[in-house]
Order: sequence, then structure tokens, then C-alpha cells
Amino acid sequence: MSRTAIRAALLACLAFATPPAIADRGAREPVVLLHGLARTAASMERLAQELEAAGYPVCNVDYPSRQHAIETLARDHVAPAIRGCFPGHEGPLHFVTHSMGGLVVREIVAAQVLPVARVVMLSPPNHGSEAAALLGDLWLFRRIAGPAGQQLRPVPATADAASLPFELGVLTGNRTFNPWMSLMLPGDDDGKVTVASARLSGMRDFRVLPVSHPFIMRDREAIHEVLFFLEHGHFEATLPPIAITTQRKKAA
Repeated sequence: MSRTAIRAALLACLAFATPPAIADRGAREPVVLLHGLARTAASMERLAQELEAAGYPVCNVDYPSRQHAIETLARDHVAPAIRGCFPGHEGPLHFVTHSMGGLVVREIVAAQVLPVARVVMLSPPNHGSEAAALLGDLWLFRRIAGPAGQQLRPVPATADAASLPFELGVLTGNRTFNPWMSLMLPGDDDGKVTVASARLSGMRDFRVLPVSHPFIMRDREAIHEVLFFLEHGHFEATLPPIAITTQRKKAA
């Protein structure tokens, strides 16, 4: 066999030996992670690792959520950080957000700062947080939550977007880490955000998981559904729609 033929055979073997996942990684759109109020990028690290293992370029943004209003955070902190992560990238981005991070990405879209493809929001207060309404006037809450915390007070459903310029999936929880707070919240909730507030008109898919607000971004099933939505534009296993109630819970 000639040297040229041997070289061609070796190259063919190497091509077949390359795992398909590696070849596919270059085609995946980048994913931006946005943590919630008073949290840090460390809270999203497990999710970042799973996304990177699946071949997504990831930008896990750490932004000063307690120091500025949501509009300022989106424009002056989050957007520059994303551009620093993906210099020269002009195509659409995926976002995965926790809690108030969902409002930050909505501001990015509204201001047309960056192009957005698919978004998965984890426990987003899309209509505000009733917990913020209950605690918002307390000095300690204002100290901890800052200007953005005051923007989390409930807003009417008319603030919904009739149509969204991106594909949205929402995951939220119905297990509480704070039973006393949950008794004061209307309907099902995750200890901070009600199921009703997490919904948004125009979303592609919605699912409620048995998980509480602080831990949903680390939940194994939630991470699986995030990966599935980014790949397919819907969740793998969607539960039947849950009725939204405005009646307050009664203590047992």
C-alpha cells in the first residue's frame, strides 16, 4: 500500500473515531446564566457545568443585583459582561435565569440590547413577588434587596407581553422553604414566588416542579428540562396546566 493510501486510511479512521457530540458543539448557540436577587454566579455554577458538558459555551454573569435598578443592571452590568464573554458574537443568545434574573433578560429584550433566541426562566416573578409586597416597607428588606427589590412588588396582568420575541419556557416550584411566608401568599408558591406570578403570556411551555425557590437551579429534573428546552423549544414532560387561584391559603 502506498504512503498516500495509508495516510488517507488513517484520516478516515480518525474521522469515524471523533465523537458526534464534539462535532456538534461548535453549532450550539451560547448560553447566558443570570442569578437572582442577592445571589451570585456561584448559585448557577452546577447548571453552568451541565451546560458546558452538553457543549454549550456558557457565560455565568455575576452582577451587583442589590445595588441598582433592573434597567441599570441590564444596560450597564449584564450586557457588557455578556459582550466580554462572547466578543465578536453577533448571533442570538440563549438565557437561563433564576428569579429576578428573568426580569433582567426581559429588560434586555425590551431595550433591544442583545438578540435573544430561547429563554428558560426558573421561578421568575413575572408579575412581581407578593413576598416583596409584604416585606417591601421594612428597613431590613430595603437594606438587603436594594433598588431592584422595590421593583419586585406585584404588577397587574396587563403588564404581560401578548407576544414574545423569543421562545420562553418557565419552570417554577410548589414546595416551600418558608411555611410561614407561604401562608401569606395566594395560591401555590415556592416560598417566594407564586405559581400565578411565574406565568407569562406568550410562553411556549410551563411546568411546576416539587422544589423550593432557592434550590430550583440545582434540581436535577429542572436542569434536565433546561437542557431539553434549549435543544427542542419545549420541555420533555409537561404536567397538565395548574389552575391559578387568587384565594389565600388557610392555616390548617
